[in-house]
Amino acid sequence: MSVTNKFKKQILCIGAGYVGGPTMAMIAAKCPDYKVTVVDINAARIDAWNTDHLPIFEPGLLEVVKISRGRNLFFSTDVDAAIRDADIIFVSVNTPTKTFGEGAGRAADLQYWEKTARNIVKCSGSDKIIIEKSTLPVRTAAAMERILNANDKGIHFEVLSNPEFLAEGTAIADLENPDRVLIGSQMNESGLRACQEVVDIYAHWIPRERILTSNVWSSELSKLVANAFLAQRISSINSISALCEKTEADVKEVSRAIGKDCRIGSRFLNASVGFGGSCFKKDILNLVYICECYGLTDVARYWESVVLMNDYQKRRFVQNMLRVMFNTIAGKRIALFGFAFKADTGDTRESPAIDIARQLIEERAHVVISDPEALENAAHDLGECGSSSVEYVGDPYKAVAGAHAIAIMTEWKLYMELDYKKIFDSMEKPAFIFDGRNILDHQKLYDLGFNVFPLGTTPLKHF
Repeated sequence: MSVTNKFKKQILCIGAGYVGGPTMAMIAAKCPDYKVTVVDINAARIDAWNTDHLPIFEPGLLEVVKISRGRNLFFSTDVDAAIRDADIIFVSVNTPTKTFGEGAGRAADLQYWEKTARNIVKCSGSDKIIIEKSTLPVRTAAAMERILNANDKGIHFEVLSNPEFLAEGTAIADLENPDRVLIGSQMNESGLRACQEVVDIYAHWIPRERILTSNVWSSELSKLVANAFLAQRISSINSISALCEKTEADVKEVSRAIGKDCRIGSRFLNASVGFGGSCFKKDILNLVYICECYGLTDVARYWESVVLMNDYQKRRFVQNMLRVMFNTIAGKRIALFGFAFKADTGDTRESPAIDIARQLIEERAHVVISDPEALENAAHDLGECGSSSVEYVGDPYKAVAGAHAIAIMTEWKLYMELDYKKIFDSMEKPAFIFDGRNILDHQKLYDLGFNVFPLGTTPLKHF
């Protein structure tokens, strides 16, 4: 029996990044009757997926990959052959915000997505189900369907939307036990039949009542709106953190009080230096652009304010550092603890730490980056800053030696467990800590001699 004949269906994912790799690893582990192939034009990334040193850090991911790799999970750079053999294709390519032309700074850049669609047509010899996994503007599925079905081969492509709702750092848990899986399709016979095929994949391990189906446009919009609502909560509590500092209220107490309201809930109500990641800013700006295109100017400005508040919070953080450190940080060594946009990931896309570091360097500070997983990405993000202005040190104790200040950028558990007496003794005095995640014991740090500046509450200082 051939390898192909052993399997019920062949699933392909185009794109081996933060979404495609973990999602396909989970599907392969839960669906041994399907052959799952992940392809990417980045050979180094594919090579890494075939080792124990995966190209992305995600707790539990390696264990899931090992369950199926070589059995029914394969990673390859042979994109054309994989398209030809696949029955179901997930498209998980990059869709960054446009940096040029119409919609620059807001609209999604769909050039990679369209190239992928045209390559699917070129390499296919049979009908296929195509599934949008990338975050795309509403009605992109209709455009993809027009491109795919404009072929002269007599091949029919059914296009579905299956947005991801993973949170980096908990992606494996989210895949194992999701709040919901959303599948959008055309509401005609062939669309509903294709939808059922995808439902059957997820039903291998997810209860049917958590698999939601809708029309394709509702599915596409749901992804943008979910991220917009989550980002809105972060910007809302961050705006209140500024007010708390002026009124001597404590943002943690405010957050706890309103989070107990069952209509609101407590999640995404922790004040911080700002939100980051690949989705929040991009999806909100995409939503802004869509609203503008339909003439909904007031709606667009409303959602744009969520991003503007996030930018304000990052500027405010650095302005506060400058003000309390005697109005100059030129030549001062400042250690950033964390560079990933959140804990338990090495991803630095849109991380607040990028803007913070650049602002500090602009003030001629000497910035030292320390992070357990993100130093390589940090060096790439700050490549234009030069080695004289920034250095990258894995050991936090070495990073702070001779530093004037520490800024907590990422809520890694590691930073809550350090010996801050040892750290204080190694720093220049007066020593400052700016807790951009509010994760440390501020009173204890103050008692050690630090001047402590949390977000959204009264600072603890010795002057």
